[in-house]
Amino acid sequence: MANGQPHSVNITRIDREIHVQLDHYPSVSYTLPEASDTHFNLVKTLFLGKVFETGPIDPVLIEKYNTPGFVGCLSRVQFNSIAPLKAALRSQLAVSVSHQGKLVESNCGASPLTVSPMSANTDSWNLDGGADFPYNEERVVPDGLNRNSTIIGGIIAVVIFTILCTLVFLIRYMFRHKGTYHTNESKGAERSESADAAIINAEPNFTETIEENKKEWFI
Repeated sequence: MANGQPHSVNITRIDREIHVQLDHYPSVSYTLPEASDTHFNLVKTLFLGKVFETGPIDPVLIEKYNTPGFVGCLSRVQFNSIAPLKAALRSQLAVSVSHQGKLVESNCGASPLTVSPMSANTDSWNLDGGADFPYNEERVVPDGLNRNSTIIGGIIAVVIFTILCTLVFLIRYMFRHKGTYHTNESKGAERSESADAAIINAEPNFTETIEENKKEWFI
């Protein structure tokens, strides 16, 4: 790593399994002892640069590898959702972060990366040619919404609004005509003494029909 170029180190732990990946090289796995904390939820301190608490480690190894400490530049450090390096450089976030020695902000993260590109075989994030990538820049509007989702949502809203309007119209129609009925009563029935009189007044030919029915024929 001491070649003057930026490098990316990814350390992932799942229970007792630790996976370390440097740049685009294959990941290397390690297994912690049985007595180690499986859930990894009691982390109190994260050391960057140089370890000051040695613990049960061979003093010879500490003297050989840890004494010089770290010489270089850390452009970005993230532990789960915590960014300790950013917190140390921001006064309002440096409450839970402490450092010894000189810590200054620089532009080392802007240095060009000269590491050869990662091949498709070793890149775990590589997508096949026929893969459907979920993000499509052409379908995204400036406010971050997907165009297709917006159109589908608008169509659904219009359909729901139309159904509601139709239901309201039907309910109003049913209540308006509830209990009403139509009859074929003759005109002027309300001014006549009886229904027969109303029929006679409305249809003059009706009397002729009655007279014809009264005739008797003898053979």
